[in-house]
Amino acid sequence: MEEVAVASDGRALTVGSQQLAHSLFANYPLTAAFLSFALAQTLKVLTTWYKERRWDAKRLLGSGGMPSSHSAAVSALAVAIGFHDGPGSSSFAIALVLACVVMYDAFGVRLHAGRQAEVLNQIVFELPAEHPLADTRPLREPLGHTPPQVAAGAALGLIMAYLMHVTTNLSS
Repeated sequence: MEEVAVASDGRALTVGSQQLAHSLFANYPLTAAFLSFALAQTLKVLTTWYKERRWDAKRLLGSGGMPSSHSAAVSALAVAIGFHDGPGSSSFAIALVLACVVMYDAFGVRLHAGRQAEVLNQIVFELPAEHPLADTRPLREPLGHTPPQVAAGAALGLIMAYLMHVTTNLSS
């Protein structure tokens, strides 16, 4: 089965499914972002074990915690685009602004939303059993990140993008 892809200069290219999959995996910035995200999510399981001495596989899919996987992904994307297209490129500017917005949101809005969820859950927990809201399902609390968690995620993304840049240049 053939598919149509668009080249960076706007030309339509006809490629097979295997070629399309190969070109996605060969996209160094995209791969750096996904690998950084996956590594950060995996590290959350390890940091939870280290801190609480228990394995929590739910941390692989959950939000919040150390390090921030969103920060890792967007910083890896921005740094990889910077290496690939240059720091003066429009794509780097877009990726950098996106990274700043995501990281600000992680330790700003989402962190405070998670703290509000903790307070609301405590209020609902203390309601008498006959209250109509007493059976309300608890809100998710670990939504955001502390600044150190965001910084650790950003550092992880930067390191991953740099290592991939180095290995990509060695293999070519």
